[in-house]
Amino acid sequence: MINLPEYMSAGIRDMMAEAYLNVLSNPREARFVHGMQQVFARGERRRQKVLREESLTVPPFLIASIATTCNLRCKGCYARNNGIASDEARKATLEPEQWHSIFAEAAELGVSFALVAGGEPLTRRDLLEQIATIEDIVFPVFTNGTMIGAQYLDFFEQHLNMIPVLSLEGDECATDGRRGKGVYQRVQLSMQLLHERKLFYGVSITVTTQNREEVTSRQYVERLRQLGCKLVVYVEYVPVSEGTQHLALSEDEVLLMERTLAERRGERRGMIFLSFPGDEKEVDGCIAAGRGFFHIGPDGAAEPCPFSPYSDSNVASLGVRGALRSPLFSRIRDARALGWEHTGGCTLYEHRDEVEKMLG
Repeated sequence: MINLPEYMSAGIRDMMAEAYLNVLSNPREARFVHGMQQVFARGERRRQKVLREESLTVPPFLIASIATTCNLRCKGCYARNNGIASDEARKATLEPEQWHSIFAEAAELGVSFALVAGGEPLTRRDLLEQIATIEDIVFPVFTNGTMIGAQYLDFFEQHLNMIPVLSLEGDECATDGRRGKGVYQRVQLSMQLLHERKLFYGVSITVTTQNREEVTSRQYVERLRQLGCKLVVYVEYVPVSEGTQHLALSEDEVLLMERTLAERRGERRGMIFLSFPGDEKEVDGCIAAGRGFFHIGPDGAAEPCPFSPYSDSNVASLGVRGALRSPLFSRIRDARALGWEHTGGCTLYEHRDEVEKMLG
């Protein structure tokens, strides 16, 4: 059986080695990536130390929804579906100092990546400025890409550990169809501005049965490369809206996508390709609930996954250590929920009724 911590650590090492090759033409970015390789090596040693001394498995990744506001109303938005983002009653949000404390502890434990999302995270400039000072963590900032102007370009230039990841759905028709008229062109402008500044940035693409072939094609990837994109994150669609189950990839389609991405990696186009959750069988099931990552809601709630918004602990009061010892997380793992069958996108979302019962 696969050793998940070692598998994920090896994946991080490979990804950073690839990133270093991709930025050799930019001395500033090359120095940063080289420095981050050392940071990740320290993170791996810290995780091993905590496991040895505290019998606590620390995941290399965290996902945090830091914002409850958004300037768009995208179809099928999981943040609005789960109540994170709303135009009416919004979840309480932690103060910037609290988030700084949370991520500082995470870095001390060996967390290497903390993906920040929302809502729209660029609406929380005060918070981003606080956490950007934690240089032992790389923060991919998942943004809709419509708020990147001169001030944010300066911010990303000053804090290279904050990596903007812009959302697309494919071509202009698909992106505007989900996100609103004119969004595609605005995101294209943001990509051009980031490219002109020679900043390391990526895109996030929600993959469905309708766009899988296009967004993983050589032609599409080449267009992204020409705009300076160096990271592509493919997120399998989770049917959070009724009547959209047909958009979720089947097991065979997930395997096809993984094979295609293996080809793209082999073509060495100067880009990094990731998929989420990817082929779960490769890592013996779902990696949520602290196994490979967990999700922190805007109020500090520790949740198994963004698509599974159930919690019995809060990092603001218990810290990251306390959240990792969550009884709910343990029950999910002990019940072998990680091996639940599902049709696509997310095991825990499809089995949300069983997860909710585990709250006791």
